Amino acid sequence: MCAKMTEGRFFIMTTRLSRTKRFLRNHRSIFYERFVRGAVVAGILIMLSLALGVAGYHFIAGLGWIESILNASMILTGMGPVAPLTSDAGKIFASFYALFSGLAFVTASGILLTPMLQHVFRRLHIEEKNSRNE
Repeated sequence: MCAKMTEGRFFIMTTRLSRTKRFLRNHRSIFYERFVRGAVVAGILIMLSLALGVAGYHFIAGLGWIESILNASMILTGMGPVAPLTSDAGKIFASFYALFSGLAFVTASGILLTPMLQHVFRRLHIEEKNSRNE
């Protein structure tokens, strides 16, 4: 009688483990899909932010295309402007673009990191459930 109970309990534990492995395998494919989708969305957000900055520096501040790309990319990454701005409109645009680019960078980072954090928290939650059931 005791041997049957032990065998049954062992069967239940191995069934739970196989379900967990199957769930993790399915979850990995969902993780990769979410990660790629987040990377694409973050990349589009960064490219649109860069295009907005280049257009603003070129048309509002009156810089050339190369200087506009340089200034927009430097501000978007948090380094600061390179070319001096002479017009007041250019300075106002630069200040608003700096605020916008900071928010865009933080948002893109959050979009990119969310699937990774979800994956880690899900793994911790599954391991916690398995340790409670044993």
